[in-house]
Order: sequence, then structure tokens, then C-alpha cells
Amino acid sequence: MTAFTRFIALGDSMTEGMCDEIVDGKYRGWADRTADTLAKANPNFTYTNLAIRGKLLNQVIDDQIPAAVTYITGPETLVSFHAGANDVLRPNYQADAAFAKYEKGISELAKTQATLIVFTVVDRVEGNGKTAQLWHERFSAFNVNVRDVAKKYGAIIIEADDAKWLADLRFLAKDRLHLNSDGHWRLSQAVLEKLGKDFDPNWKIPLAPARKKSWVRKNSENLFWIISFVIPWIWRRIRGRSSGDGRSAKYETPVSWK
Repeated sequence: MTAFTRFIALGDSMTEGMCDEIVDGKYRGWADRTADTLAKANPNFTYTNLAIRGKLLNQVIDDQIPAAVTYITGPETLVSFHAGANDVLRPNYQADAAFAKYEKGISELAKTQATLIVFTVVDRVEGNGKTAQLWHERFSAFNVNVRDVAKKYGAIIIEADDAKWLADLRFLAKDRLHLNSDGHWRLSQAVLEKLGKDFDPNWKIPLAPARKKSWVRKNSENLFWIISFVIPWIWRRIRGRSSGDGRSAKYETPVSWK
């Protein structure tokens, strides 16, 4: 079992930790929680998190990978890579081009001999309409590509299919896109288990069946979601803006992590 000396996290909002609890003005997130445990085994352990919300696949590859490579020292450096979901959500998404970019990014990281972890995603959401079907088609193909690339380059896969019940909306924040604190905690434990580190097996216990909501409450929540999250997201797309514009990574250089 590798005793990691450092952990470098790359990606977008999921890895930044959006919608988890805020600590010292920053979202905590699954990656910080994972670093908490990894640091216990090495007093010289460092942690870098280059992820920024809203970033597209090419931005993660072009901006974050070159920075990460300067800090990688071989297999004892753990590097997580999760990018491409924001691309999948775009109307002009081109799957073949995205898959080629994804492999390019992983191949660059593999050359460093770092220990790599990648992620598949939940490819089914609630509902049976065209949006739900499009989500499934695009993300199931995304997952196939992640698996193929991981196998080719020897990356560890954190597999969404191992805990399909995490698709439960109660693990998501009010925006229905990002994990809430419980979701981030469970993901961190899934990562630690896959790495062969100490983890809490309770992460695998699904929530009790949800109580059925009234028509009024369900529709009120849907209206709140549309007004608070969907419309602002569409408005940013129209203006060519991103939620990550002007933001910097929360830990741009290795920090001692205790």
C-alpha cells in the first residue's frame, strides 16, 4: 500500500468542494476530507487543490495539469482528475472531441508516474422526459470513455455504479447538481476505501426511503430551483460567462496538511 507524500486534486466544482460546509472561507469538499486521512500517515504530507468551479475540460488540461506536473514526484504523489461534466452539459457538446481531450489529459499525467484516480458519474437522474434521456445518453458514454482511458493508463476508477443509491437527491445541494456535506463525506470515504486507507464503512448505508412529498411542496421546490439555479445558469451561458470566471484555486501550491 502506497504511503502518499502529497495529494494534488484537479477539476471543477465537484473537486473544489462546492456546497459542502465552509471552513476558513473555503468549501471543504471530498478532496479536503480525503487529505485529512492521508495526512495522518505522513507528517510531511502536502495537499494541492487546483480545481475551480465551472471549468471546462480543455481549461483543466491546459491550466491545471502543467501546474500539477511541477509538484509530482512519482507514485507517492496521488493525483485526482475529474473534468468533462461541464462540457457534457453544454448544448454544443461534441463527444468524440471531448473523449480525445480527456485521454490527452490522462496520458500527460500518466507520464509522471503519479498514482491517478478518475471518476465515473451518475448517469441516470429522476424523471423520464427528454432531458433525463439526454443526460443518460451523454453521461453513460462519458463513463465508458473514462473506464477505457483508465484501463489504458492504469488509473484507479472511483465507480459511480458501485453506489447507485448516491443518485438520491438528498445527497445533493439545493442546486440538484453538487453534492451536499453528506455527499462529499461519502465520496471521500469511497475514495479512501478504494485506495486501501482507513475509511468509515457507514458510507455505504443508503438513506431510509424518502417520504412522498405533496404536489404543492414538490412544485414549489421545482419553481425555486428553476428561479434560483436554472435561469442564472442559462443567463451565464448566453453571456458566455462561467461561475469560475475571475476565481483562483483554493490551494494553488502545496500546503502542509495536518
